[in-house]
Amino acid sequence: MRIASFETEHFFARHEFSTPYQLCNSDCESFSISELLALAGESREDFGRLRLGYTEPQGNTELRRAVASLHADVNANDVVVLGTPVEGIYLAAQALLEPGDEVIVLTPAYDALITVFEHIAGPARVKRWAFAPTVNSWELDLDEFRRLLTPRTRLVVVNFPHNPTGYLPTPGFQQQLVSLIDQHGLLMFSDEMYFGLVQPGVPPIPCAADLTANAVVLSGLSKTYGLPGLRCGWLIVRDEILRENIMNWKFYTSICPAGPSEYLASLALGAGEKIRNMNIARIARNLELADAFFARWPTLFTWRRPSAGSTALVGFNVPSVSALSEKLAREEGLLIQSAAMLGGDDRQMRIGLGRDGFGMALQKFEDWLNREALHRSL
Repeated sequence: MRIASFETEHFFARHEFSTPYQLCNSDCESFSISELLALAGESREDFGRLRLGYTEPQGNTELRRAVASLHADVNANDVVVLGTPVEGIYLAAQALLEPGDEVIVLTPAYDALITVFEHIAGPARVKRWAFAPTVNSWELDLDEFRRLLTPRTRLVVVNFPHNPTGYLPTPGFQQQLVSLIDQHGLLMFSDEMYFGLVQPGVPPIPCAADLTANAVVLSGLSKTYGLPGLRCGWLIVRDEILRENIMNWKFYTSICPAGPSEYLASLALGAGEKIRNMNIARIARNLELADAFFARWPTLFTWRRPSAGSTALVGFNVPSVSALSEKLAREEGLLIQSAAMLGGDDRQMRIGLGRDGFGMALQKFEDWLNREALHRSL
């Protein structure tokens, strides 16, 4: 069976490595192996002694213990280390769903959180729970969620902190949602790749796996820790039978994680609080730049400040962000991303706040806006 085009990844494959100014990256600033080793107090010689044989299929025991230590009600046996974070979406979709099951997914969202479940369940059986805009933020409506429920609903797919809106539910809202899922005997797939990236003053929420055994949680090092090149992610699966099913599917995909990635991942988690705090501070600085920028262009953009994560969803008063994106990449070396490929509107764009180059790219964008006088001609 053919699967829908993975628009976000096709987009970045075309432009990410050839466009110098980028406003739409979802990850945080990365760093080198040498910098990571220094942060962790390890030497290159220690890394060099790693043998490149097969690894444990479920993941290195020490790494799984390190992941479990981040949670209140998770142990190392609950953790499945992946070959790549996106693998976890595919494994979960295959293991969690049976023919005839229905799925509720948030939208807009990273493509795979919608299209992979549509591929497995069928597009007609995947219902979209859409974010609603307010003047200053994005919100979810639990009554709308209740209306989407049917006797065939099996799985609810969520992503908190949310990409692309930067939404984070309150602890009370999260608990209400989990209670509804438990009451109806459903399963939850919770994408928590941005876990811990919460701005000061915003109440954090616990991992879904610490609230219910009915949750399968995806997390990893690509976003919060700024290490997408390690391709290290993991699932937390507290249900033993379900975990065995997921492992069986994993034998058909990656079999086992890459040893060098696991080694470096363990070091990263050892320095995790330091790395996370660096990235929270970086996002805060970029948010200040964004606040000032959007205040200067109030008729062209609709700015809803994110409370968590490293992305924001911005209204852009142009006919098509997709068309403009290709033009800017080609003519200006500047990359913006339409929300249309995320299930959103083509008059919205995703921006990424986690990289050091954000300010320079934003200035490049503003120079172009001033030059083209878009605020007068559109």
